[in-house]
Amino acid sequence: MIRTLARLCIVLLVLVLAPGFVPGASAAPNDDFPTTPAAKPDGSKWRIGYLEGGPYSQYPATLIATIKGLVDLDWLKPLAFPEDISPEDAHKLWEYLAKNADSEYIEFAPDAFWSGNWDEAPPREQLRAEVIERLNKGDIDLMIAMGTWAGQDLATSEVSTPTVVLSSSDPLGSGIVKSADDSGFDHLNARLDPTRYLRQVRLFHDIIGFKRLGIVYEDTMAGRTYAALDDVKTVAAERGFEVVPCTTMLDVHSGEAFRNLQACLDELAPKVDAMYLTENNGMQLDKFPELLAPLFANDVPTFSMAGSDEVRHGVLLSIAQAGFKYVGDFHAKTIAKILNGATPRLLTQVFEAPPKIAINLKTAERIGFDPPVDILMAADEIYENIEEAPPAK
Repeated sequence: MIRTLARLCIVLLVLVLAPGFVPGASAAPNDDFPTTPAAKPDGSKWRIGYLEGGPYSQYPATLIATIKGLVDLDWLKPLAFPEDISPEDAHKLWEYLAKNADSEYIEFAPDAFWSGNWDEAPPREQLRAEVIERLNKGDIDLMIAMGTWAGQDLATSEVSTPTVVLSSSDPLGSGIVKSADDSGFDHLNARLDPTRYLRQVRLFHDIIGFKRLGIVYEDTMAGRTYAALDDVKTVAAERGFEVVPCTTMLDVHSGEAFRNLQACLDELAPKVDAMYLTENNGMQLDKFPELLAPLFANDVPTFSMAGSDEVRHGVLLSIAQAGFKYVGDFHAKTIAKILNGATPRLLTQVFEAPPKIAINLKTAERIGFDPPVDILMAADEIYENIEEAPPAK
């Protein structure tokens, strides 16, 4: 036990001191701008808009965390979020914010929400043109670009509206930003965590010690980026385990993405001794009983790239997110500084949340994994049951 505990302490120390780790954010030229609330120079409220590629459970969760961060900074009065909103329905959440957010300083423009529905309708290029045309009218003061698609579509010289990219798995690899220190556009800022996925896979391997790691991804430049495939292969080369892939179409509408992901998990479950579950449109919380069934049947340990919400719903391990609080606070401060006059490009983009372990004990029981006491001692979020999400509306 002492040896195992010492090893885990080293693992966590490596997580903290990994190359590029920043406990908070590194300094940038406009980082000293205030975060205190301020109305527009003419006394009116700042109008905020929203764009997403399509519904995804991480998007509303990230938005809520950011709103809570703005509440903590006094830009908004505290508000309760309704429990009957689907965890993937950012549109309903936006409508709620537009009607109920109480603020002297900002408003969530009810007619400035756009979702591409993963290219189902309207087509991506048509929607992009529509959003850019609206932004060029000048009545939206700041845009939230949620996810990689949205970030890519607004990372252009055609846009001058300040834009903050949230919940993009790899803004650098997907071409949204020029570098970790420079977005490449004055109006743009996107949070980066350069070593996030390296840390995740190393931690997973330290705990499980697998020999064959399964991963599902779409075999395109974007798909490989979303799945952090290069980082997974880097750790595989370091540790000497095999990466067992299944490629399929995931950058599609959620129904098709779910079916494609399910087929891959059915295929991989008997072949691997661990599974790295990446962020993609098929990972829908209300479908987790079907998605995880073959992994349970084959006693396969799982790790969620997205975070502890998926652990709550049946994945074995991930990095705990404390309700996305750290990321939400970072985005809220970025937005507050921009509304106080900071140039988005001149604000810090690199931010790495503190490393914390999340584990589901019911999942561990179902696959026959007996977590050592030291793992439980190091865990920040421990779930004793598998929660089932309500069906998406």
